[in-house]
Order: sequence, then C-alpha cells, then structure tokens
Amino acid sequence: MNGPPLKQGRTYMEYLLVLYAEEAGWTKMSKAEQEQGMAAYMAYGEALRKAGVYKGSNRLRPVADATTVRIANGKQKVLDGPYADSKEQLGGYYLIDVPDLDAALSWAARCPAAGHGVVEVRPIWSTQK
Repeated sequence: MNGPPLKQGRTYMEYLLVLYAEEAGWTKMSKAEQEQGMAAYMAYGEALRKAGVYKGSNRLRPVADATTVRIANGKQKVLDGPYADSKEQLGGYYLIDVPDLDAALSWAARCPAAGHGVVEVRPIWSTQK
C-alpha cells in the first residue's frame, strides 16, 4: 500500500473517485481558464500525494474514442461510443487509500470536478494482501 504506515488495528480502504463532467465544457473555456483548471487538478493531485492517500489517477480520452462491448444472444456486439448517452461523461478518476467513507467523501468534495461536474465515490472490493 502506498501512503502512511498502518497504525496498530487501523485499516485503510481504497476508493475510486470517478469524475463526470460535460466534455464539451473544456473546449468552451478560454486558454487562461483551461490553464487555471489544469493548475487546480495538479494542485489536487499534489495534495493527495502529500496526504499519503494517492494510489493513481488518469484522464480519459474523449467519449468519441470509446468502444462498448456487449454479449447479446451469445454473440459479441461492438458499438462505437460510450454505454450511456448523457449530459456528463466519464472523464477520469483518482484511486485513493483512506481510512473510511467520510475521508473519501471529504477528498471528493475537494476535487475540482465537484465544482463543474460530479464526483462519484465507489469503494473497491478488498483483496487480501
């Protein structure tokens, strides 16, 4: 586990912060606004690292680059685009390792995406280490 050493009797849990936002919103921003937005995400990632809870993160390519695979009647069906058509698209994620849901929610509220989209907080199934 990356992050602070576990204290006696204390366990940490991984949470995925899933970021949803209107994809076209980025292109509507001025260059200065885009730079400010990138700076906010960089600062957020640095705060996660300094707190010792950061496990990983990444931006996703646009939904136009997505491919969806389903099995229907035993046959593979491949479709261009995302599974769901909605106003907000999955744009990226942060994987964090924190003591509990309250801590995960606190980090989600600090994420820049919470101000212009949605941050979904999902616990990761625990694996024995």
